[in-house]
Amino acid sequence: MKAPSRWGRRLLRSSRLRRWLCWVIQLYIRAVYATNRWTVEGGEVPHRLREEGNSFILAFWHGRLMMIPMAWQRLAPMHMLISAHRDGRIIADAVTYFGVHSIAGSSRRGGTAALRIMLKQLAAGECIGITPDGPRGPAMHASTGIINVARLGRVPIVPIVFATSRRRVLRSWDRFHLALPFGRGVFLWGEPIEIAPDLDQEGIERARLLVDSRMNEMAREADRRAGHGPPVQEGPSPALREREGPMPQAWESEGHMRHRPSPSHHFAMGPSLSRNAGERCRGDRGHGNT
Repeated sequence: MKAPSRWGRRLLRSSRLRRWLCWVIQLYIRAVYATNRWTVEGGEVPHRLREEGNSFILAFWHGRLMMIPMAWQRLAPMHMLISAHRDGRIIADAVTYFGVHSIAGSSRRGGTAALRIMLKQLAAGECIGITPDGPRGPAMHASTGIINVARLGRVPIVPIVFATSRRRVLRSWDRFHLALPFGRGVFLWGEPIEIAPDLDQEGIERARLLVDSRMNEMAREADRRAGHGPPVQEGPSPALREREGPMPQAWESEGHMRHRPSPSHHFAMGPSLSRNAGERCRGDRGHGNT
């Protein structure tokens, strides 16, 4: 990531300029939301969890953070994990306009303290927002941090993604999606991904890969619905399939889905990671520590 310019450093250090920038950011987000035609799929998922009294972790890619507060709509108290660096404070201050609180920390700075705060908020019945690829990437590659928070907090992970027909993809590390006004947009919610509390390291990695693949598949589908990305391709020729064999599915290894949903399939009805993975880990190792 490039170092900020002299004016950029001045902006980050000045509380007055930072407050002004945050006000402009939230105003722009509201304008984009108001001037696009939005469709929401799977929106009943978070409402169902909250009606049942459940806390959960909201997962979204760092580059697609911009419109997430408008999808949340103050559904429940939300605490978002944000980098403790000065540029992270701009995001933290901006999301407060939408009723989202921030928890300062990352895998590099303040991680232990942030974990304690997140677990406390989850135990109190509130929700946590995490970008699994933040704060430095690589982009759209989930880390194990979100798995450990879900495991220790005994809460599911609910993925969400947005896409807009009019946008600019910036040359930042996260390929930030700057949504533009006067187009159409889509929010896709995924079904809860349950994480067993006693997974070993192998189980944690399998869970990470499943979260990663689910979120990336949702991002591709959201892009497709917004008019971006390649068209849906037919499967390979029979000769190629015979030569290469069947294409593996990430969730088939967990034994939860035999057929991959079509691109038009409701994502909220997609496969969910259950505790069976953790049960198999327990069976493989006999005994283990959390």
